Amino acid sequence: MAFSSGTGSTSSRRGGWARSLLPLSNSSKSKLPRKSPRKRSSPRDFIFANFFTIGLSISVLFFIAIVFRYGIPKPISSPFKPRNYRQPKFKKPIYRKPTLSKGGNEVGSAAVVDITTKDLYDRIEFLDVDGGPWKQGWRVTYKGDEWDSEKLKVFVVPHSHNDPGWKLTVEEYYVQQTRHILDTIVEALSKDSRRKFIWEEMSYLERWWRESSEAKREAFFNLVNNGQLEIVGGGWVMNDEANSHYYAIIEQMTEGNMWLNDTIGAIPKNAWAIDPFGYSPTMAYLLRRMGFENMLIQRTHYELKKELALHKNLEYMWRQSWDVEETTDIFVHMMPFYSYDIPHTCGPEPAVCCQFDFARRRGFFYELCPWEQHPVDINEDNVHEQALKLLDQYKKKSTLFRTNTLLIPLGDDFRYISIDEAEVQFTNYQLLFDYINSNPSLNSEVKFGTLEDYFQTLREEAERINYTLPGEVGSGQVAGFPSLSGDFFTYADRQQDYWSGYYVSRPFFKSVDRVLEQTLRASEMMIALLLGYCQTSQCEKFPTSFSYKLTAARRNLALFQHHDGVTGTAKDHVVVDYGQRMHTSLQDLQIFMSKAVEVLLGIRHEKSDQNPSQFEAEHVRSRYDVQPVRRIISPPEGRAQSVVVFNPLEQTRVEILMVIVNRPDVTVLDSNWSCVKSQVSPEWQHNKGKIFSGRHRLFWQASVPAMGLQTYYIANGFVGCEKAKPAKLKFSTSSNELPCSTQYTCSKLDGDLAEIKNRHMTLTFDAKLGLLHQMSHKDGSQTVVGEEIGMYTSPSSGAYLFKPDGEAQPIVQAGGQMVISEGPLMQEFYSYPKTEWDQSPISHSTRIYNGDNTIQELLVEKEYHVELFDDGENFNDKELIVRFKTDLDNRRIFYSDLNGFQMSRRETYDKIPLQGNYYPMPSLAFMQSLTGQRFSVHSRQSLGVASLKNGWLEVMLDRRLVRDDGRGLGQGVMDNRPMNVLFHILKESNISSTADPVSSHLPLNPSLLSYCVGAHLNYPMHAFIAKKPQEASVQLPPRSFSPLSAPLPHDLHIVSFKVPQPLKDSQQLHGGSRFVLIIQRRQWDSAYYCQKGMPQCSIMADNPVNLFHMFTDLTVLNVKATSLNLLHDDTEMLGYIKQLGDVAQEGHVMVSPMEIQAYKLELRLQQ
Repeated sequence: MAFSSGTGSTSSRRGGWARSLLPLSNSSKSKLPRKSPRKRSSPRDFIFANFFTIGLSISVLFFIAIVFRYGIPKPISSPFKPRNYRQPKFKKPIYRKPTLSKGGNEVGSAAVVDITTKDLYDRIEFLDVDGGPWKQGWRVTYKGDEWDSEKLKVFVVPHSHNDPGWKLTVEEYYVQQTRHILDTIVEALSKDSRRKFIWEEMSYLERWWRESSEAKREAFFNLVNNGQLEIVGGGWVMNDEANSHYYAIIEQMTEGNMWLNDTIGAIPKNAWAIDPFGYSPTMAYLLRRMGFENMLIQRTHYELKKELALHKNLEYMWRQSWDVEETTDIFVHMMPFYSYDIPHTCGPEPAVCCQFDFARRRGFFYELCPWEQHPVDINEDNVHEQALKLLDQYKKKSTLFRTNTLLIPLGDDFRYISIDEAEVQFTNYQLLFDYINSNPSLNSEVKFGTLEDYFQTLREEAERINYTLPGEVGSGQVAGFPSLSGDFFTYADRQQDYWSGYYVSRPFFKSVDRVLEQTLRASEMMIALLLGYCQTSQCEKFPTSFSYKLTAARRNLALFQHHDGVTGTAKDHVVVDYGQRMHTSLQDLQIFMSKAVEVLLGIRHEKSDQNPSQFEAEHVRSRYDVQPVRRIISPPEGRAQSVVVFNPLEQTRVEILMVIVNRPDVTVLDSNWSCVKSQVSPEWQHNKGKIFSGRHRLFWQASVPAMGLQTYYIANGFVGCEKAKPAKLKFSTSSNELPCSTQYTCSKLDGDLAEIKNRHMTLTFDAKLGLLHQMSHKDGSQTVVGEEIGMYTSPSSGAYLFKPDGEAQPIVQAGGQMVISEGPLMQEFYSYPKTEWDQSPISHSTRIYNGDNTIQELLVEKEYHVELFDDGENFNDKELIVRFKTDLDNRRIFYSDLNGFQMSRRETYDKIPLQGNYYPMPSLAFMQSLTGQRFSVHSRQSLGVASLKNGWLEVMLDRRLVRDDGRGLGQGVMDNRPMNVLFHILKESNISSTADPVSSHLPLNPSLLSYCVGAHLNYPMHAFIAKKPQEASVQLPPRSFSPLSAPLPHDLHIVSFKVPQPLKDSQQLHGGSRFVLIIQRRQWDSAYYCQKGMPQCSIMADNPVNLFHMFTDLTVLNVKATSLNLLHDDTEMLGYIKQLGDVAQEGHVMVSPMEIQAYKLELRLQQ
């Protein structure tokens, strides 16, 4: 409930907010004489005679005007809507003239905003001045008359932050703490309707709901319904925002939001993110497109908080950097102080605020106040003094914000675990509230509230009072607040403690996260295709029987997005739990996919979940903590083994594929049994004594239709086709003997330099160190690469913090073992380097490909095998990096991606330490010289990146740290595992004028080719190998599957094609829309157009996509736009672009660059 806006009125203890709609009666009679009525004129007679008719006509016209302005009211799809639920009120966007980069290139257009985080970094001196009681701020004071015209309205918001895994596993936390907390919330709130609470994590609520009695469920339901309990965020977890990919963020939010809506009927519209270690605008964008109105954040750089607080800019409208129409604006409240615990939320003086955390009294198990001033129970004797002391903190905090509506969180990690704890907080605070509210002279009203109470009251105040500063751009959505664009990395909580270590901690599991993500996406696609082309109850049994394991896979991926999961900042045994959950789901998904390919290829029309598959996944993991191994293909003489390849992308893939064979003399055939040129090369392993594993890698060029399947055969002794061509090998080794296999032609590698090349480039290596030195391009230009492998020594680093002791030192020495493989399809330089340790912590391969019209022939593939552990202590407190010391003049400016969705401009500052100049790199980083030359590094897992010197780009690969870094984990990071890190490196030259990285503060976009490289790397093809070989002489009919009527343009990406609830058939679903298609249009830099004549150059331009004609042999029906969490259908509220026609009737969909849009649809097999 909101507050009254007056200053002196006395309200009831529960507060009131609305003034009476009726006029106040005047008790005194008028002393003026009454005049005699004049004779009615003809118009007056007419009006009185037709009063009812005129009134009815006006009402009808008014109703028509309302419908014309706001549209026809839509029914609510959820079975229940809380009483306090309010449809979001988004105003129409305002177009402002965009900022353009030099040359007016469209890709450089940018939002007009009041604040950018780049401007803040330029302005702040980062001096860490001691501010007194508020160490990171200043001594806050107030005059006392600030609330004379508008009273202070304080919402105290009780909360309990429940990590789904950190020091304990999600299961251990639930059993020991969280279930008791949820029980306590229900019991405590049911006692007094003035009490409020907010809850965030659905992963815990779903478990509690399953196990709770009907009475508890009903009580919880009623608390949500009457507005006492608000679900905020409502994702499966409170996700990390640095390492998580945007696909996984959408998944985890949708999983939580849909469960909540299906079960309780609530739809969250306020987000609460108090614990992620830095914040991404991608999250703000996704929330806005999910129908959220407001969000709250906490962990941003303490100097940045201070700067925003000085100018009362802690509340702002977060706008995406490309948004010139304000369709992405979302209101943000940034908490001003060090932490979200009670000592750091009531006001600027933690020693005072701690006295009002009544659970820190003796008798509870929480830490006592470290300032030696402890809380005491409130009674008649001390209520006056204590209330004024608390109100003083509230008023000081209020001066940091523009409005007189104030938010005071009241909670901490795993709080309110018992009814005793809840009562001591609620009871003492209520006594303080009652005292303050009963004294009108204090001009304050305080009560328990939810986020919705706070934001609604704040918006009401902002509508009444103009808080806009002169010249401020602001936002058309909510007046009175500045607009801001940019991200909040890298986070520092005190001194020079920058949280850039977690960008890389536990990189093995960061890699598994992305493998699970792309496997889940491919499986969802297959299920949708199976159900689309099936349409009978009998053949639906197979995909629907997998529904429970599919849900488990979604939830295991969602769980790992938790800000102590994918970050690598949990205890060892918790990491094991996350890893085992992901491993189980990976196995389930691979088994399902191997069966699904049979049905999609028509090999078997009926398929049971119990029947064994004819195929098995080519990649297999024996345990949760080991690298995947490739299955070995070993067809006997005269037989062939089929390999089925699935392409999860929306364009046809022409690509060099690789499988492992046990013998080199094999042949590759396509599905028509035509010969395919192939190459065979040795497989290398990280073993100083034996670098050749004894197995062989077979390469061939494949073509696989968009979202489709293609079959190839690996044959032994097939007459009429040339066998795979063996690579020629050149060795450089310290021993006199060449470790050469008899199947290959070998020679010695001489000289100081070595080369491998294809028709587009030549790579030159330092043959003494085994490192990439230079790239030479077919146009005659050269790029110095200067690859260097180094290590930081970091005795103060931990899971969260990166605190190096000086700069990274090179570890590679002259010597080592090197092999060059030269073949018609792939050339490779492999190095097992010499280091000061007997066993090197790293070995690496550099590959280039020869494939006609493939993307691969334009890139350099770098694969690093990392083993940062041994039996001794050689690698303790070491952090391993690879550095590219190019000759590009980038002025230490580079660009790294945010969540795989958008780019952010990064600049290295001398005024902050080295660790503060490290940034997250979920999938891409690139440098651009002043002349437009670009050097890009694509990754398929999240890591950390920096450009510490001109022309340098360095990426951290792994870290091994003995000590805890003082952020609560209580351990270092010592559970390193062998792992491979794969990069695709792209060197591009501009073909037209491009933005100057120094003068332009805007983020630059990747080229279209760069997008394609990233998509191929992060969404690799899935191969499935027949368990049994077949007679090579018996040629089966061609086996392929091509569901799309045509490949999509390369700037259009299918984020997801899925059936959210496979068990619900179309008759059970509202409107019959069983399928969901989420599409994204990429915004690419046209200064770096694709190579002329390349097939990877098709673009959407501004033509709409026709969803009706998207699939072969499938009719698309009932196309309807929806939010990214699938719960809202009001496209104007979501900020979607206005469509040209009726999408439902015509199927034409327009997507603006950078936008992601979701559509519900139904598929019917064409008759």
